[in-house]
Amino acid sequence: MTEYKHRPMGLPVPDGRLSRLARLGGMAAGVAGNIAVNGGRQLVSGQRPKMNDLLLTPANAARITSQLAQMRGAAMKMGQLMSMEGGDFIPPELAEILGHLRADAHYMPPAQLKKVLSANWGADFLKRFKRFDVRPIAAASIGQVHRAQTKDGRDVAIKVQYPGVRKSIDSDVSNVASLLRLTGLLPKELDIAPMLAEAKRQLHEEADYQREGDMLDQFGILLADDPRFVVPQLHPDLTTENILGMDYIDGVAIETLTDASQDTRDTVMNALVALVVQELFEFKLMQTDPNFANYRYDPDTGKVVLLDFGATRPFSDGMVERYRQLLRAGLSDDREARRAAMIEIGFFTADTQPKHQNQILDMFAMAMEPVQAGGTFDFAETDLAGRLRMAGMEIAAERDFWHIPPMDTLYVQRKMGGIYLLASRLKARINLSPLIAAAT
Repeated sequence: MTEYKHRPMGLPVPDGRLSRLARLGGMAAGVAGNIAVNGGRQLVSGQRPKMNDLLLTPANAARITSQLAQMRGAAMKMGQLMSMEGGDFIPPELAEILGHLRADAHYMPPAQLKKVLSANWGADFLKRFKRFDVRPIAAASIGQVHRAQTKDGRDVAIKVQYPGVRKSIDSDVSNVASLLRLTGLLPKELDIAPMLAEAKRQLHEEADYQREGDMLDQFGILLADDPRFVVPQLHPDLTTENILGMDYIDGVAIETLTDASQDTRDTVMNALVALVVQELFEFKLMQTDPNFANYRYDPDTGKVVLLDFGATRPFSDGMVERYRQLLRAGLSDDREARRAAMIEIGFFTADTQPKHQNQILDMFAMAMEPVQAGGTFDFAETDLAGRLRMAGMEIAAERDFWHIPPMDTLYVQRKMGGIYLLASRLKARINLSPLIAAAT
């Protein structure tokens, strides 16, 4: 497989609906052309080509990734989610290449950046700053982050939304979904309308930086007395619908802790797992995006820096209670109680074939292994992540069972899956039993 390297650079964000549609159309045409050429070659050589093999070539995957990275916005966000959450549904080669979308995106060139800042702060915005670094310190799907210092001495991080992102969300999501349909990666009988509607709703919320500022402020209050975490302070005078101003807090990427001491890795992961439990059962408010970039570590204080609250989601008392019942059933090892709780939550229905119910119950039993360990569970000494992945792929391969759970359930599973993945990456040792017992 040829290597594809994603190199961030300053590229203007296409902000017109027609220009974004044209890029997606061009990407689709290029992929279709590659499929036709490669399929013809295989037919000439006497082989019977398979659509998935023709579609998921390195050249096609690189083309898709490159175009999504240039477009940014909802189109790129969906590519990121596919790479993170679609591991059970897409080949590892495609997941690996799409994974480059989780790294730094292309960023706006200075002229486009200045236009956005002027539109939100006024043409004389530079008078408010001693220093404003034009090169961003981070760039993602919806916006990029700059470090600056205000005239009154505040060291701040300024998140600037790409132009046109908000108005292109609905069309981007619909167009990417149509492309997925055309590829045959999604079965025709799968009703993805609820998921598409939710994707649009969530992306509109993530694109509202004033809402994110409110969530940032709320988590700052909730965790103000917690010595394990630090949440940047919101700067309302710098915040608009398209710009988010907050404290700049130094730190290192959470993944770099793979080289830290075992004690540091264990401390960090125990804190993050405890926070997920606290978010669900105490706060009833969860930051649901498990992207590793949302966590940083401050070596000087030993605190975990929490970032990006755009995907924060409140949960109802009823939903939280249903999860509490599921955990109780999991701790009791009562399979029938687990089945009833999973039906209540919506993992499957009472009419789902027993074979598929049992497959999902078996996956849940695997996921409960760290909880039932009865002490410290060593994520370095387990193949749990691999077994869960294989089980998910087996379920996904059976086209007679495609079921989309309620959106709240998907968000919780997304966050918990991300935490398990990070624990495996850091090879942490976690004692989950007291955390779960306290929640139930």
